[in-house]
Amino acid sequence: MTASLPAPLNPPVRLLMGPGPSEIHPRVLRALAANTVGHLDPYYLGLMNDMQQMLRALFRTENPMTMAISATGSAGMESTVVNLIEPGDSMIVCVNGVFGERMVDVAGRAGANVTRVDRPWGEVFEPSHLKEALAKAKPKVVGIVMAETSTGAWQPLEEISQLVHDAGALLLVDAVTALGGVPVEVDKWKIDAIYSGSQKCLSCPPGLAPASFSPAALEVILNRKTKVQSWYLDVSMLAKYWGSERVYHHTAPINMTYGLYEAARIILEEGQEAAFGRHLRNHQALKAGLAAIGIRYASAEGHQLPMLNAVHIPAGIDDAKVRGGLLNCFGIEIGGGLGAFKGKVWRIGLMGHGSRQTNVLTFLGALEQLLAEQGYKFEQGASVAAANGVYLAK
Repeated sequence: MTASLPAPLNPPVRLLMGPGPSEIHPRVLRALAANTVGHLDPYYLGLMNDMQQMLRALFRTENPMTMAISATGSAGMESTVVNLIEPGDSMIVCVNGVFGERMVDVAGRAGANVTRVDRPWGEVFEPSHLKEALAKAKPKVVGIVMAETSTGAWQPLEEISQLVHDAGALLLVDAVTALGGVPVEVDKWKIDAIYSGSQKCLSCPPGLAPASFSPAALEVILNRKTKVQSWYLDVSMLAKYWGSERVYHHTAPINMTYGLYEAARIILEEGQEAAFGRHLRNHQALKAGLAAIGIRYASAEGHQLPMLNAVHIPAGIDDAKVRGGLLNCFGIEIGGGLGAFKGKVWRIGLMGHGSRQTNVLTFLGALEQLLAEQGYKFEQGASVAAANGVYLAK
């Protein structure tokens, strides 16, 4: 007897305003459906060259070893760590949220002697917080998250980079949520290894991890005493595929590359400064709207990410009921809290193509209705009016 087939594919239409994935730009969706070619086809090899050029522009670097790793942003983290760390190496990891915690785990699995430097969730690191650890641990690598997706905290890097390099260490940066939404200055800030993800401010589906390695980092990788823990993520081999030799390493995700290629073009067409300004303006409108109904941010003032807004859930409000109502009644997805923030914050994404005025106003209107249903007291329409005030002032 033949088993019945599952239902035809028919995903619901969602307004993705969570911590990722973000809304996909229609041009990116069209690019994903283009004709597939081979991963060593001359057309694809040329596309790789152009992709590297655009990724260098987004990262603001001249690093030759800039590429898109064929996996998600988490593999970007793993690739940078396992290539720079050999068993027994000292590594400092800055932890102020879930993804700092994850880097600690990845580094430990790679055999590093890990020194944690912790800050309260929602806060950021100052150079003074690292001085003692740098002196004691004498690390080979210092890892830090630029845009902590679990807390909405925006980490300044320039002074910390100087401190790290003065201590003779390499600086490794998580820019998964940052790239495309705020300035990422790899060369100016002397970042040695950095990774991102395709599904946040680049408005592409998850599946690729843009990454870049400085000449100093590449020298460390090419002079290792031991083999890289991961064959798949070994940059010494990936460099031969992404470099002029084009030595076969793996079958690249061709159509995902098309998508990221188009996503990068869209940002560069808009202009990076314009894109950063758009993210900031929509963040300011959302923040004004939330403040008007008494909702506060969870991250420190002055260090709040424009693309990932982590806010405290008002007292007495049922977290799951609001998020469920947004999804089931309005088709809007936002994120709940993770780790120490579980059940305490909402994470509202305004990333890439999703950072639009219409999304801000739609969300605020829907949120007001759901809060009112739970008896939350506020002036009806206040959030939308306050957000519109920001837009009208520009």
